[in-house]
Amino acid sequence: MTGVRRDSDVWKVVDLECERQERQIELIASENHTSAEVIAAMGTALTNKYAEGYPGRRYYGGCEHVDTVEDICRDRAKQVFGSERANVQPHSGTQANTAALMALCEPGDRVLGMSLDHGGHLSHGHPKNFSGVFYKFSSYGVEKESELLDMDRVRELAKEVQPKVLLAGASAYSRVIDFAAFAEIAKEVGAHLMVDMAHIAGLVAAGVHPSPVPYAAVSTMTTHKTLRGPRGGMIVCGADWIKQINSTVFPGAQGGPLMHVIAAKAVALGEALQPNFKEYGRAVIENAKVLSETLIERDIRIVSGGTDNHLMLVDVSSKGLNGAEAENALHAVDITTNKNLIPYDQQPPMKASGVRIGTAAITTRGMGVEEMRRLGGWIADVLDAPDDESVRARVLGEVTEVTRAFPIYSAK
Repeated sequence: MTGVRRDSDVWKVVDLECERQERQIELIASENHTSAEVIAAMGTALTNKYAEGYPGRRYYGGCEHVDTVEDICRDRAKQVFGSERANVQPHSGTQANTAALMALCEPGDRVLGMSLDHGGHLSHGHPKNFSGVFYKFSSYGVEKESELLDMDRVRELAKEVQPKVLLAGASAYSRVIDFAAFAEIAKEVGAHLMVDMAHIAGLVAAGVHPSPVPYAAVSTMTTHKTLRGPRGGMIVCGADWIKQINSTVFPGAQGGPLMHVIAAKAVALGEALQPNFKEYGRAVIENAKVLSETLIERDIRIVSGGTDNHLMLVDVSSKGLNGAEAENALHAVDITTNKNLIPYDQQPPMKASGVRIGTAAITTRGMGVEEMRRLGGWIADVLDAPDDESVRARVLGEVTEVTRAFPIYSAK
């Protein structure tokens, strides 16, 4: 079945996207480059198999081999994250969050999570998302001066709201979250602690970031960010929660699992168990710190003053730009970012005052400290003179030189 490419319209676009990824420096914090083996697993005949239910308890026949694949994936997830149980079926992080909330509370119950404007996720209470529609969300955020979470303030809000679920985790927060403190607060107010570790899952797997698993009733994640797997979601939890979680994933939140994607998750988890994945995790954080420091040296403000993980929020307002303008200026020199609200932002979301930057994908390519210093200089040069064609041409040429020196797949 390999090598079949009859549909030229589709394959032309696929080839263009592959070329774009090779050509551009990918700084979107929620993206990464999977291994060729992960991609290969997604392109297998496992995509043909319907397997509603769980290994040994399916609603379809002929599941003996996909049962084995799912068992391998679950066992590896438990080993990687040190959890008692795992559900590897969620199609996405949002569907993992859907199932987790369904297991932990009832529609109409109160949930306390991080404000979307301060770094939370859509599935943490956005009014048009399932979470905001079915649950009564309240929000905590970062303090205005420090731009850090103040756990005393979180405790005050939890006592006031009395949530059924206390939700920790973020999509744009660059500092370590104190999971132990969240667990203490949850216990004080009688709430279940749920942690969305979508962004940091790979760093937790590498042992370079504190794990929420010992503290949370349920931890959800995506598999395609720092974990460097296929696009998808997973849930890990204790033995006391797995029955509810299994029920709310299927049939609660979705039907048949994507068995080819579960195979790819298994491959990625196998990669995360290798010693070189720890080196990768350390390099991701080191690269983020060096890039952040380089930008600060060029008078570019980083929200909270730096980073402890793979991402940072860059405040571009001092350059007379909004986030959308900065994103476009950087994209013109093949540096891909995304506009992002910063805490207490006065701009609307489609403009924003910041861009979010992450180092997971460029670290996968093999880039290191030297490249981070050059990259920080390029970003600063472009933001200082976004309309200067000579700056744009020079930076684009230097970006091209570096991306050719660090191919994603062509030389591997």
